[in-house]
Amino acid sequence: MAKLGKRTRAAREAFAGKEDVTVEEAVALIKGNSKVKFDETVEIAMNLGVDPRHADQMVRGVVGLPNGTGKTVRVAVFARGPKAEEAEKAGADIVGAEDLMETVQSGKIEFDRCIATPDMMPIVGRLGKVLGPRNLMPNPKVGTVTMDVEAAVKAAKGGEVQFKAEKGGVVHAGVGKMSFDEGKLVENIRAFVSAVSRAKPSGSKGTYMKKIALSSTMGPGVTVSVDNAVTE
Repeated sequence: MAKLGKRTRAAREAFAGKEDVTVEEAVALIKGNSKVKFDETVEIAMNLGVDPRHADQMVRGVVGLPNGTGKTVRVAVFARGPKAEEAEKAGADIVGAEDLMETVQSGKIEFDRCIATPDMMPIVGRLGKVLGPRNLMPNPKVGTVTMDVEAAVKAAKGGEVQFKAEKGGVVHAGVGKMSFDEGKLVENIRAFVSAVSRAKPSGSKGTYMKKIALSSTMGPGVTVSVDNAVTE
């Protein structure tokens, strides 16, 4: 077994015995025990009582975090003509059509969010095996297949976060940076949890939200009281 470093041991000792705390307590604990020299991401992981293999139990959605993510989001847009110009003016990092498709097919994916106008989906559809596993495939359910390219690009750049239940019914996302003050992190976390709560699928039976945990990029996790986190 690998020997734990002093920083890791100290962090684990600080978190020992801390379970099902309030969101505020969890944020204070995480911020108070960050010892690294870079601006860590504060991450949330939610264990849901769903089986995403069944269509009526899939959890998927999007939420605009009130204080943004603190991350620079690179946006690619599949569009032509006026809509391509609209995307560029809105701040999209990459805009194209067949040329962009070829770039993606070559394995060069230099973006974090992909948006497409509806007429481009026959082209984008060919990239399902490449974009799908990376959760980058445009989808009208989360507003990334749209004619309102300007709004979609600005939302992506402004702190909008997509979420999707993965294997085992786990949803995870970054909800801010360690440099954010505690109040802003708490607001972001509650906004994210509320969005996942509203996305409860029709096929969900029994307990929907089983467990919520918060952590920093390099730090241990702490479980948060589901009742405290859900404000709706």
